[in-house]
Amino acid sequence: MKKRPPDIFIFMTDQEQAQVVMKDHPCRTPYAQRLAEEGLLFARCCTPAAHSCPARASFFTGVYPSRHGVFNNVLNSAALHGTFEPSLKTFGENLREAGYNLGHTGKWHISNVEDPKDRGWEEVRSTATKRDSHGLSWDQWRKKAKQGLSAEPRKRGEIVMPGYNRLPLYGSLDRELETFRDYEVVASAIQAMERYSKKDDPWCIYCGPVGPHDPYVIPRKYAQMYDPSEIDLPPNYHDDLSDKPRIYQRQRQMLWDQLSEGEVRESIAHYYGYCSLMDDYRGLVYEAIDRLGLRDNTILIFTSDHGDYVGAHGLYCKGLPCFDEAHRVPLVIRWPDGIEAPGRIIDEFVTLCDFAPTFLDVADAQPNPSSGTSLTPFFKSSIVEGWTQEFHTQFNGVEYYYSQRISQTKHHKYVFNPFDFDELYDLDVDPHETKNLAECQAYQEIKLDLVRRMWKFAAKESDYVGSPYFTCALAPWGPMVGFEDD
Repeated sequence: MKKRPPDIFIFMTDQEQAQVVMKDHPCRTPYAQRLAEEGLLFARCCTPAAHSCPARASFFTGVYPSRHGVFNNVLNSAALHGTFEPSLKTFGENLREAGYNLGHTGKWHISNVEDPKDRGWEEVRSTATKRDSHGLSWDQWRKKAKQGLSAEPRKRGEIVMPGYNRLPLYGSLDRELETFRDYEVVASAIQAMERYSKKDDPWCIYCGPVGPHDPYVIPRKYAQMYDPSEIDLPPNYHDDLSDKPRIYQRQRQMLWDQLSEGEVRESIAHYYGYCSLMDDYRGLVYEAIDRLGLRDNTILIFTSDHGDYVGAHGLYCKGLPCFDEAHRVPLVIRWPDGIEAPGRIIDEFVTLCDFAPTFLDVADAQPNPSSGTSLTPFFKSSIVEGWTQEFHTQFNGVEYYYSQRISQTKHHKYVFNPFDFDELYDLDVDPHETKNLAECQAYQEIKLDLVRRMWKFAAKESDYVGSPYFTCALAPWGPMVGFEDD
């Protein structure tokens, strides 16, 4: 008799650093730790783009932005493309064809013309759908201007942007976690799981809360979990960015240098509190799966779309800077029936593109073309022969259209910045990416190797960044170096 395919529960946060769920990190995430002990922790899970929409489109389609076409925020007028390539199938459609019930709660954020229901999901409590919009119209800006600009002194934890707005980076509210929208997203996912578990068919539930996305405004209980005086500044906080692109410097100088070191510590304490809040939400799912008797044959995954700098290099949020804190995300997978020798840490590069082929593999569903590879071999062994030893990004901007590409091995990272000078980091001696070696003569062979890898990956993914025109031929070596050995 054919074994029933596993149920799948996906818990995807927004803007959660990989670092916060590591065993020795000061942020307290007991459910993440418990799940890692009962499953697998992937220490090098990375996002193809440190920006919500392209990252999530890669998660659902299994392909890089050059193939799905989502390059920046799809829910405002600056969108380069408002949706992903219509001919692509998401993993949910294949699971539906394989007999799965699909429930979607929380953040969608990959299309302004299609919602989850258009791709086979029951919209249990979906957010960031085509009905939403981000940004302000010019009429809204005019209305704000007529209301006048506040001349009050900057408040603690506040970022003042003249003529734009003044916003708190962090704060606390006298509210319980059950009163926040993310609680409703998680509770709705659990209710859907309870319904689906009474049916014979397998199910897949996607649960996408918006935390710990900035601003870090959380219940006071969580804001007080960490003492700012005991918070260490990031080891690269004092990087003055003088050897890095000017846009990095501009962000820090215009925005984040408003914060004192004490405020930076407070912001980190609030971010940790937010991550602990997300962990408590994960705990609700963990306990519900056990209560319903679903533990053994349920794949429980938690990950995030991208990270947050949270003071690293003196920066916050995500986007253009190339650093690890925004590009590496948490990934823990638990599946008692399918994972051997739980408690292992996998030290190989994986990306959000690997999820779709993994889900279709475990469900024995029809596969889709993918930039990624199924993670199931790691369920048996920590060493998988032939697994990629490099990682690449495709970042194409936010509302400003920057292009940036990362080509990285476990030892070195090269960053192609056609808008400014490039970057190169020796990760063995400088894991916090403080010294740019792109122009160091001793590293030119390493840089050439990484540029070759960049062009080979671009060709594989049909990433057209190789124009020979004068104003575009700005990499230190052009695409031909990628094919000299072919």
